[in-house]
Amino acid sequence: MTMEKTFDAARAEPAIFARWMAAKAFAAGANAKPGAEPFCIMIPPPNVTGSLHMGHAFNNTLQDILTRWHRMRGFDVLWQPGQDHAGIATQLVVEKQLAAAGNEGRRELGREAFVNKVWAWKEQSGGTIVNQLQRLGCSADWDRNAFTMDKNFHDAVLKVFVDLYNKGLIYRGKRLVNWDPHFETAISDLEVENIERDGHMWHFKYPLAGGETYEYVEKDEDGNVTLRETRDYISIATTRPETMLGDGAVAVHPDDERYAPIVGKLCEIPVGPKAHRRLIPIITDDYPDMNFGSGAVKITGAHDFNDYGVAQRNGIPCYRLMDTKGAMRADGAPYAEEAGKAAAIAQGGEFTVESVDAINLVPDEFRGLDRFEARKRVVEAINAEGLAVMVAAPAAPAPEPGPLPSGTEAPDQVRGGAGDVPALIPHVENKKIMQPFGDRSKVIIEPMLTDQWYVDAAKLAGPAMDAINEGRTQILPEREKKVYFHWMENIEPWCISRQLWWGHQVPVWYYHKTTARKDDHGWEWTSDYSKVEAVCAPSEEEAIAKLKVTIGDIPFDIVESEWESWSRDTLTKKGVAVWRDPDVLDTWFSSGLWPIGTLGWPNDTEEMKRYFPTSVLITGFDILFFWVARMMMMQLEVVDMEPFHTIYLHALVRDEKGVKMSKTLGNVIDPLDVIDEFGADALRFTMTSMAALGGTLKLSTERIAGYRNFGTKLWNAARFAEMNECKPVAGFDPKATTQTANKWIVGETARARAAVDAAYDSYRFNEAALALYAHVRGTFCDWYVEFAKPLLQSDDAAVVAETRATMAWALDQCLILLHPIMPYMTEQLWGDIAQRPKMLVHTDWPSYTEADFADDAADREMRWAIGLIEQIRSVRAEMHVNAGAKIPMLRLSLDEAGRAAYARNAVLIERLARIASVADVETAPKGAITLPVEGGAFCLPLGDIIDVAAEKARLEKSIAKLGGEMGGLEKKLTNEKFIANAPEEVVAENRERLAQAADEMGKLRAALDRMAAIG
Repeated sequence: MTMEKTFDAARAEPAIFARWMAAKAFAAGANAKPGAEPFCIMIPPPNVTGSLHMGHAFNNTLQDILTRWHRMRGFDVLWQPGQDHAGIATQLVVEKQLAAAGNEGRRELGREAFVNKVWAWKEQSGGTIVNQLQRLGCSADWDRNAFTMDKNFHDAVLKVFVDLYNKGLIYRGKRLVNWDPHFETAISDLEVENIERDGHMWHFKYPLAGGETYEYVEKDEDGNVTLRETRDYISIATTRPETMLGDGAVAVHPDDERYAPIVGKLCEIPVGPKAHRRLIPIITDDYPDMNFGSGAVKITGAHDFNDYGVAQRNGIPCYRLMDTKGAMRADGAPYAEEAGKAAAIAQGGEFTVESVDAINLVPDEFRGLDRFEARKRVVEAINAEGLAVMVAAPAAPAPEPGPLPSGTEAPDQVRGGAGDVPALIPHVENKKIMQPFGDRSKVIIEPMLTDQWYVDAAKLAGPAMDAINEGRTQILPEREKKVYFHWMENIEPWCISRQLWWGHQVPVWYYHKTTARKDDHGWEWTSDYSKVEAVCAPSEEEAIAKLKVTIGDIPFDIVESEWESWSRDTLTKKGVAVWRDPDVLDTWFSSGLWPIGTLGWPNDTEEMKRYFPTSVLITGFDILFFWVARMMMMQLEVVDMEPFHTIYLHALVRDEKGVKMSKTLGNVIDPLDVIDEFGADALRFTMTSMAALGGTLKLSTERIAGYRNFGTKLWNAARFAEMNECKPVAGFDPKATTQTANKWIVGETARARAAVDAAYDSYRFNEAALALYAHVRGTFCDWYVEFAKPLLQSDDAAVVAETRATMAWALDQCLILLHPIMPYMTEQLWGDIAQRPKMLVHTDWPSYTEADFADDAADREMRWAIGLIEQIRSVRAEMHVNAGAKIPMLRLSLDEAGRAAYARNAVLIERLARIASVADVETAPKGAITLPVEGGAFCLPLGDIIDVAAEKARLEKSIAKLGGEMGGLEKKLTNEKFIANAPEEVVAENRERLAQAADEMGKLRAALDRMAAIG
């Protein structure tokens, strides 16, 4: 069969993938050798709602490389694929679909019907990203595709919750969380986008209680007094005035001398009915910054994470102001009554978290308002009362001169002159403010004090840190270990509940405390509706069996009692209500069990025995804590084993300038568009070539196009081999080659294999790609194909046969070594070249070593010839010699070995370097450039071939221009202000540009020196 002229990726790739799937080429254990060592890698499960983005493409390409490499080496390989149920994202998709179709909403449908709608959507549309990963060429065991809501996985999640609950490691508590008012749920930090927006900072006065005053003094750095005045207030600044209603204190730094006289005293929140104005204490804490604003900070523990920390340290009550929709609370007693409760607490009264949360300190006139409308109304009320800090208004433009109306006089502010009195206005700063937005709802997130389920993560963190410290699991790059330990050493309780309907519902059931008594008429059941009991169990049936009833004074489990069969209906008839906790578990909790859950735990499966612990985890550095650390904690707690021995963390994919891809910036590169245009192999090779350990991946379509051309180069070399009848020969022994060029390519191939294996062993994917590029394009396509041409045209049939066999072998080795990175084209060529017993995906990885094939004499001779050709080409390029012109070359001196090497390769050297003739001379003529080689030297007489003066002028002009550019870059990079303020990627880009310019400058100066030597 004759090869196509080009590789049609759009047509070939789907057909090749279909063949792989039909052959079960990716099944666990496929191509494994007897007694093979297992290799298991877990896909970081993408959201079931997701579509392939460049981060997925990069991450999965690296996983696929390791998977294919180990499979070809005969390991027992499992690459476990799957998707996360993505609670919020999936619920949003289905709710939008219902709204678009004019159907009933989630709440109208009810929980069960809505969840059924989600399952229906998942079955129809939830496999999009699977298809897209397959387009990329991912060789996961797709028949084992898992889902975090699969029954076995679901059962595993509930079992772990129950076990941790019974150990006291899971509990329900009231803490501050990120609250999304649109979805009405807690969300994780990773689901919050901090975006800079235009905002305001208002400055207000908090009057001291009882009209007290103090001497307020400000000093400069040298201790000189710059301001001294008597004040009856303390000034604070806030970007969220509506939260003032929930203040529990005002904090100042303990070293702030300005406020020392009033620490411990009370001040008045300047909003709310005057008759019930709340007083709060002035406290000290290390949190306030003395040099920022007034140095005093209002503490609203229920609506700010920093404030919450201050409140916890100082026993300050946290008053919740908002409901789940982000509106001001409308529940509770009238404000006057609620304010009285808070006043008692401020005077030292005892309180609990629950008792404080029940208090609604929103004044009656603000109740039910949207939080931003309440902000506006609070500011208006404070301004009306004169409690805003006032500042001079900006100077107004001078009025146009002209007569005043009869009988009027210009006021001082307008009149001008010594009597001017500047107008005062409330102090409001217009400034950029970082605001938290829900990454899916796009609404401003509210820090909110709510009841949630928590894991006592501090108790799980120790073993997970020990695993890293003791080397049982390593983190790459090494620097990320510091990040890991920072998180783990400062770990907070882990909020695992979400107020959604789609997900693993919390396996906790509630009922009212119940008493059963038996009389002559049977059993009488009594429920105390003021007391709620909880029971944790994997199912309702097991939960009901655990319900406690009191028979007389003795508590019994239902299952232990004389009753035999109980259900919700049975209990309901007896007046005992049983209801399940409505929350679902955070997807990070369920995905934290991904390694064992997908292998069938808690069942005693063969997969669990064979593939756990897994081998390596490849994921982005941004989820080191959210997912990786939690998997470490969960697996160590549940099965007492580390889930993987290596954690490889890669950087984000950015655009060619190092800027994060964003739809807003318009710099997003869609991997599917790239695959459509250039093919999956080009994209994969580009990303791999840039996957430096700890580096930044800057992607551009120009790079991708360049690596597509690399594939084209290989394709053309294969066509050359086909046209010259270079077919694989059974039993070919590379060590038996006799021709220098053939010996050399055999040795070079062994060196390339060693370099690739060493790179993969150390997870230096870019080094593997660059080694392959250098070998395949440079060594094989550029040099060996050319060296082989005269051998293939030899009159000696044995030489021709050897060269054909050698070229076929060397080409096969290129395909094998390239396959993990470029699976499609290599598989196509593998089948086009010859009939094979196995597809390339299952072909054995080579095991030969450099020592097996090394031939020092052949290597030295070929390096000698290549070095001479490259010198000639370099000089021609630097001197601007016409590319098509053939030029003479002079041999100054050359030893016997050199003459023999030249003689054997003369045709090739002269053709590739475009040399017209070679003559021996004793000395180099004027205007010649010397070319030193091992054993002697040549020279190129260029004085009469090029315009020396013009070339010198051109080089000098280029040097001057480049020098100016370098000067500008150096000035910028030595500017401390630029380094401090410019984005990190901008600084890095300028450093890279300077390094490239310095390299180019070296080449230009070397060329100018050579030109000077000519004359």
